[in-house]
Amino acid sequence: MKIAQIAPMYESVPPLLYGGTERVVAHLCNALVSQGHDVTLFASADARTRARLLSMRERALRLDPAPLKSDLASHMVLLQEVRRHADDFDVLHFHIDLLHFPFFADMAERTLTTLHGRLDLKDLPEAYAQWPQFPLASISRHQRTPLPFARWHGTVYHGLDPTLYPFQPQATGGYLAFLGRISPEKRPDRAISIATRAGVPLKIAAKVDAVDREYFREHIQPLLDHPLVEFIGEIGDDEKPAFLGAARALLFPIDWPEPFGLVLIEAMACGTPVIAWRCGAVPEVVDHGVSGLIVDDEEEAIAAVHEIGALDRAEVRATFERRFSAATMAKTYVELYRRLPAHDEDGTSYPKAA
Repeated sequence: MKIAQIAPMYESVPPLLYGGTERVVAHLCNALVSQGHDVTLFASADARTRARLLSMRERALRLDPAPLKSDLASHMVLLQEVRRHADDFDVLHFHIDLLHFPFFADMAERTLTTLHGRLDLKDLPEAYAQWPQFPLASISRHQRTPLPFARWHGTVYHGLDPTLYPFQPQATGGYLAFLGRISPEKRPDRAISIATRAGVPLKIAAKVDAVDREYFREHIQPLLDHPLVEFIGEIGDDEKPAFLGAARALLFPIDWPEPFGLVLIEAMACGTPVIAWRCGAVPEVVDHGVSGLIVDDEEEAIAAVHEIGALDRAEVRATFERRFSAATMAKTYVELYRRLPAHDEDGTSYPKAA
């Protein structure tokens, strides 16, 4: 099958540091290639992929040192290039929210659009109602809640390459880990409170976006003086396995309708169980009592810190391999591709590509 994967231009594929969507696209491309498909990735030139790469700009936007740059212009160029090559592919798989809808409405039947973010935002229902012909993929069932009327084609949970996350059978570091982004909805303050009240060290590896700098300075930085708390900053893929694998558990004390939670399965891949708030997709991703403990309040979280060691780290890893490998993700997406409306009845060809 000839498949185009269209990634956002904000991060490299995979990201050098923090980033979710582009990381998923990277693992998906490589897994599809391993399964024998002809895959072309539309992304920035700093992508690292087994797919054929059509680059749109020399560097992804966030780490481009240019003082002035236009994300709108770069994505417009991206869309034009995808449009120019569209007839070369059986499937156009978009990961850029709904940006492409006006430009590909005439070929919507052979597109799939994975929505990677939260959907409970003002204006989204009206926008998705304007383009009801586009088949959509959710990354959890819960993510669909704000848009029940949309043309949902399937749900595909994220997956990762197991070889990039070595299993670590023991929590050699003994600390709790917080990995991701410093922002109010991620609740690093709650993570700090849980760890300090439980008397267990906490290591925070997280980036601080410009929009969250004031929150970090006023609400989080004063909490970092506690002797049990260590702020590491943003880390990349090379550092994640050691950081997560040595941890007693990953803390995921979110306060928003998380559509998936990629860091959950990154921790599971290392054999590290998670302590996660019952929000958004968490109950779909975490098998309570197997790969982690789901909690409803801080008292339960503190108790979970002392109970989490009873979980079998080998079973945590096995659960990841069964449910969240890149190969599983790719196979599920291929099933969705084959069920797209433009597909022939015999299930072998599409009308556009040879």
